[in-house]
Amino acid sequence: MKLCVFDFDSTLMDGETIDFFASKIGVEEEVSKITELAMQGELDFFESLTTRVKLLKGLDSKVVDEVCKNLPYMNGAKEAIAGLKAKGYKVVVFSGGFRNATGYAKDILGYDIDFSNVLHVKKGKLTGEVGGDMMFDFSKGDMMQRLQKFLGVSKADTIAVGDGANDRSMFAHADLRVAFCAKDILKKEANVIIDKKDMKLLLEYV
Repeated sequence: MKLCVFDFDSTLMDGETIDFFASKIGVEEEVSKITELAMQGELDFFESLTTRVKLLKGLDSKVVDEVCKNLPYMNGAKEAIAGLKAKGYKVVVFSGGFRNATGYAKDILGYDIDFSNVLHVKKGKLTGEVGGDMMFDFSKGDMMQRLQKFLGVSKADTIAVGDGANDRSMFAHADLRVAFCAKDILKKEANVIIDKKDMKLLLEYV
């Protein structure tokens, strides 16, 4: 058994899901500024996530689902996942983003399972609250260790692929650490750097 864990936003998907939501409610500039600082490691991830989601309060949940069905996937993402699975990898997504997006993309991109966060909805509108599997800076590393133990996969047989500061915790538990079009803070922890938006390039290192 081998394991490859991908981040979702700006890794398998070309952009940040929360920024797409924010554009629908007129807070895009504010949200994307916080997103950028969080991904560079200049803000605590939990605080940045909860602050950004509060700004989405009142957004119609149907709009959220519509956005998630029309996200632009990263060039080569589908092919890279198919290539990994052909080589015997279990392919998993850890996202500090949202289940609406990762759950929908699962069957399109072909990964096995997703762990992400859930936006709280009441009477068809976002309440501005969020909870889930990936709320903290340490969440991805914590989940990776639990998954490795459950699947019986070693660090040597694990790949981690991401772009931002909250991917550092999972990098600690993977022998192949791929910074994909990443922030400098993550590149420092990587042993493979891909700066071209073509996820198929990952297969050259596997």
